[in-house]
Amino acid sequence: MFDQLLLVIFGFFIGILASMTGVGGGVFIVPILTFFYDFRVNSATGTSLTAIIFTAIASTINYSRQKRIYYRTGIALAATAAPGAYLGALVAKITQEQLLGLIFGIFLVIVASRLIISLVLRRKQNRDQPFKTDSELVGSRIIIAGVALGFFGGIASGLLGIGGGVLIVPIMTFALGMPMHLATATSMFTMIFTAISGVTEYYQAGLVNLPVALLFGAGTVIGAQVGAHTSKRLSNRNLTTLFATMLMVVGTNMILKYK
Repeated sequence: MFDQLLLVIFGFFIGILASMTGVGGGVFIVPILTFFYDFRVNSATGTSLTAIIFTAIASTINYSRQKRIYYRTGIALAATAAPGAYLGALVAKITQEQLLGLIFGIFLVIVASRLIISLVLRRKQNRDQPFKTDSELVGSRIIIAGVALGFFGGIASGLLGIGGGVLIVPIMTFALGMPMHLATATSMFTMIFTAISGVTEYYQAGLVNLPVALLFGAGTVIGAQVGAHTSKRLSNRNLTTLFATMLMVVGTNMILKYK
């Protein structure tokens, strides 16, 4: 009973951070399941992706009310990210657990380092720059950069059970010039499609612990509402700093465990 309650509590705090940063929560759920509940990595990733579906839907509802989602951009990214997530899930089934965990950790550290470097080099905030409309994003760079990169974001989602936000958010901010506040919200919308696509393969392979996913999901749904409300009060720089720090800490822990 205590373990079940603890999963809901974990889910609540994960939901807050996931919604604020647009990453879905898998960067926390996978380590928690492997460190504290002795899950194999591929089973943890499948269960994590299932929980992320609830987080993404709950966050999207709140962000939609705030009018922070670029739907056309999100759908365009999902068009390639969703198939990528399915492919990533297929690869995860046949990848050695230690290698998968190490890849997960290195991947998070690389993304975090890129974000930290961008903070040092970019003094002006995204919010100080003119906002591009959703149609401008889709019409200009999205065809060449966003859709292509979205496929790899999807692969990361299915392979690592992270929802894809750790790649999709940087794609939106760096490649498409989207402000961080809008990127995190749009990422959660896109994540609905990538998570469902990846979960399909994990579920068929018996790598989803549905009761655990539902307990996490119950907590993340509530936490996502808090996170979506809180994120609008943070500056782009503070939100990016939180995002990068979170990835660096979790990535380092994963590397130390599976090296």
